[in-house]
Amino acid sequence: MSTLTEPQRTEPAPEFGILYAEIQQFYSHQMQLFDAFDGARWAATFTPDAVFDVPTLERPLRGRAELAASVEHNRTQRERGGEQLRHWIGMLDLSPQPDGTLHTRCYALVHATPRGGPSRVLRVCVMRDVLVRSRGKWRTHHRVVTRDDLD
Repeated sequence: MSTLTEPQRTEPAPEFGILYAEIQQFYSHQMQLFDAFDGARWAATFTPDAVFDVPTLERPLRGRAELAASVEHNRTQRERGGEQLRHWIGMLDLSPQPDGTLHTRCYALVHATPRGGPSRVLRVCVMRDVLVRSRGKWRTHHRVVTRDDLD
């Protein structure tokens, strides 16, 4: 008579759960600053030499000054267009690296709500980041965003 044995399950280390929650909080804070058009504080969540590569821009943004300026540009566009954008981050995957950086991959949904109108999903994106610790805080060093609707 043979007996079945339960497969061995590996539990993630408790430290990973703490790290995961910390990175979720980081993204929550970062995206809320972006949606509130708080360019200086949003740019401060990036390293001074950060690269931000998104397909809606002519070229990647480099450094905090360019990042902050892009937020002001977004504010002007939104005020003209009369829509509020909200960014939602989900399906977060973390990959700690031997050098102490974190590689992340997640989905970013952009919701648009016109004044007095219903919300709709405007964009579905994949966001890949390299995060580094700087002065005790996580910061984005390199971000690449791709959109599902673009080749």
